[in-house]
Parts: sequence; structure tokens; C-alpha cells
Amino acid sequence: MAAMDEAMWAFGRVSGFVSLALFTASVLLGILNRSGRPLLVLPRFSISLLHRNIALLATVFLGLHVGSLLLDSFAKLNPVDIVVPFLGSFQPFWQGLGTVALDLVLAVVVTGLLRHRIGQRSFKAVHWLSYGVWPVAMAHALGNGTDVSSGWFLLLAAASAVAVAAALLWRLSPSFLETSHARQGNLP
Repeated sequence: MAAMDEAMWAFGRVSGFVSLALFTASVLLGILNRSGRPLLVLPRFSISLLHRNIALLATVFLGLHVGSLLLDSFAKLNPVDIVVPFLGSFQPFWQGLGTVALDLVLAVVVTGLLRHRIGQRSFKAVHWLSYGVWPVAMAHALGNGTDVSSGWFLLLAAASAVAVAAALLWRLSPSFLETSHARQGNLP
């Protein structure tokens, strides 16, 4: 049984890392999509599809991460820990941040699936939670992750943080939208 626990633990770590990397790509593509600009040779509509598909794939890996840790006797997760934050037996604060990130992702996914029923305005209001998911998930990975002392993990976490911070600064800049020049009468 120890080999199975080791396999679940390793799979939980890898799937958590892959999920975080995919969510990083999704955040970057989401910001790019909102800008109205193409990505290299990809037209704008393709960026939207790529953003959505990568976010869905990230969510699948998040489910695999949580599911594998539920089956791992070392992690000692129970179903309540997945839904209610800060109750876990192992590092409850850091584990709780993972639960908060999961809950936010679920809210975004559910409203995405109900988008046509709840309306665009409600969907967008909840979708803004996506900006909160990434830093909470990164904090969870840094505080609860067992690879945090590994150079490769720190390098990838730092690169992700720099990329997301740069994209967010761009998102907040006055020249963010491709149409901002047209609105100001400054056609290129």
C-alpha cells in the first residue's frame, strides 16, 4: 500500500503543478483576449478558444490534484477539506488557500456553464474572481507544496509571477485595449 500512497502523492504534486502552470497560461491568454490583439499568427477568436480550453484543462488537472490527494493517506484530506477552507489537519492555512482557490474556480466554472441563463453581466462579475484565483493558488503552492525548496519550482514560480504581474500592469495601463486609440481619435 505504501507504493500506492507514494504514487498518489507524486501524482498529486505533479497535477497541482500542471494545474497552476495551465492557470497561469489561462490568465495570460485571458488578459490578451480582453485586449483585442492577436497572438502571433492566431486570430483573436482563436485566443478566446485557447483561453477557454486551457482554463478547462487546468480545471481538470485541479480535479486530478484534489482527487489524488483525497486517495493519499499522507495528505489526510477529507471531502469537507475540499469545500470548507482552513479545516485541514496538515498546514490548515496553506491547505485552506487551496480550498479557497478551488471554490473560486468552481464558481467561475458553474457561472461559465450557466452563462446563457444568468446573463453576460453576472458571468463577468463572477469571472472577475479569476484574478483572485491565481495569487491564492500560487500562495497555496508556495506554502503547502513540498517542492518549494527545489530550484526548478522556484524558477518556474518566479517566472509565472513576473509574467502575470507584467500582464496585469499592462491590463491596467491606459493603452491596454487595441481600440483605445480609435476611441481617442488617434487612429494609427
